[in-house]
Amino acid sequence: MTSLQHVNPRARGIRVSPQSFLQSLAEHITQEITQKVHKPFKEVIDVSSGDPHRAGMKPVSFVRQVLAVCLYPELLTDQSFPLDVRLRAQRLLEACDGGSVGSYTASSGLLHVRQSIAEFITKRDAGVPSCAKNVFISSGSQKIIVRLLASGEGEIQTGVLTPMPCPHTLPTLLDEGEVALVPYRLVEEQGWAIDLDELHRAVTTARGRCQPRAIYISNPGNPTGHVQTRESIEEVIRFAAAEGLLLFVDEVYQDSMIGLDREFISYKRVLFEMGKEYAETVELVSSHSLSCACIAECGQRAGYMEIVNMDPEVMHFVDTMLCTDISTPVTGQLALDLMLNPPKPGDPSYDTYTQETLLTWTTLSQNAQRALELLSDLPGISCQPAMGGIYLYPRLHLPSEFTQLLVLQKVSIHPSIRVMGGWSLSQLTEGEGRGHPGQITSLSQGYTLRQTITLTFTPTDNLESPVNISMFLDCGRKLENPEKTHTCTGRTCKLHAERST
Repeated sequence: MTSLQHVNPRARGIRVSPQSFLQSLAEHITQEITQKVHKPFKEVIDVSSGDPHRAGMKPVSFVRQVLAVCLYPELLTDQSFPLDVRLRAQRLLEACDGGSVGSYTASSGLLHVRQSIAEFITKRDAGVPSCAKNVFISSGSQKIIVRLLASGEGEIQTGVLTPMPCPHTLPTLLDEGEVALVPYRLVEEQGWAIDLDELHRAVTTARGRCQPRAIYISNPGNPTGHVQTRESIEEVIRFAAAEGLLLFVDEVYQDSMIGLDREFISYKRVLFEMGKEYAETVELVSSHSLSCACIAECGQRAGYMEIVNMDPEVMHFVDTMLCTDISTPVTGQLALDLMLNPPKPGDPSYDTYTQETLLTWTTLSQNAQRALELLSDLPGISCQPAMGGIYLYPRLHLPSEFTQLLVLQKVSIHPSIRVMGGWSLSQLTEGEGRGHPGQITSLSQGYTLRQTITLTFTPTDNLESPVNISMFLDCGRKLENPEKTHTCTGRTCKLHAERST
């Protein structure tokens, strides 16, 4: 491979996630701080990937202790570890070939862990049965489904109905699989709810240029924080049944409910409670992973998907495609078992586990509320409250002067590189040292800038001033040169006044 022309055209066509840009920027700025380059901040807290451990959250002791014993079995006799830790480690090692986490597993995952997952799902869904043979453990379950959906050579391209906004990795994943992204807009004014009319519009307009075969749902929403009601889920299921679409549901943040007026209900439970007409016909793939809120072992790279109502011959190819990755990291599989089957009341580790996970949930809830209040107080910014998940998704209303400038200068806007005129996203985010991929939305009255805020996992004492990036975006002035009055809005900003004194 000697030049760009020899690179696979499919690879060249994959869009780069804004997250990659921000991660590189964060690393670059951190190096500059290490080299004593002057910055208006002392450190960079990189929350672009939604990784709580990177942001400073501590791992759950029970999970790490069991994994430590599994990695070094001599610790099974170490009395400094709680008894339930050593007993769980012993059971998990017995489930591994050769009694070692260093051995391969079946491509679909350890049977013991898959049975634990099925038991968890059955309990979560109030008795709706789950079977281990329908559960597949993977380090990239969404990629497997996209590969299965992709059309063959010479066939019309497969399409997946995709919410806007959506997880930042999803467009890249669809590009890689050569699957068309069919957008459907979520309704911001209703807390980013799914609108049935919009789904019908999306699938109707897509036909002719692609063949819609699935609808992707994120519940709780990433990055919106919306949590669907039972009625909304039923509407989507009926729509999928009528249109012959596979339901492709990401439920990774089901453990991070922070709204008081909404509870998480799984798509599978609702599907099975709608009667045989739907329970026995609608294809459903639902996923969960270690990247959830409370355990958050993102680096262990393990999750699972449960497949419902899929043709057994197709299920065979799910396992076949998993074989291309040999097996999911064993420690990740064991961590899944620990996440879904935690210590019970009376176990030696129960109190510590409860305290640690409660602290994580409390931090998540408090930071989400604090960030929402701060964002809502800023001029030109509006934000829907999050009901679940780890993100806020505010809207920045750009003043008419900026809109006119964009038209006059014929500015080309790219969500991850160019924002306004000569300002790049790197300049915008460097004003504070925190950031997440942004998105530009064109509206009839002008432009709005979307900036996903991942403040919810940062320990509270690290959130001294979490809104400076938003202040910079609002007025377009660097923080080292604050003004008391926004010339673009004519409003006096309390935070700017404080920083300039």
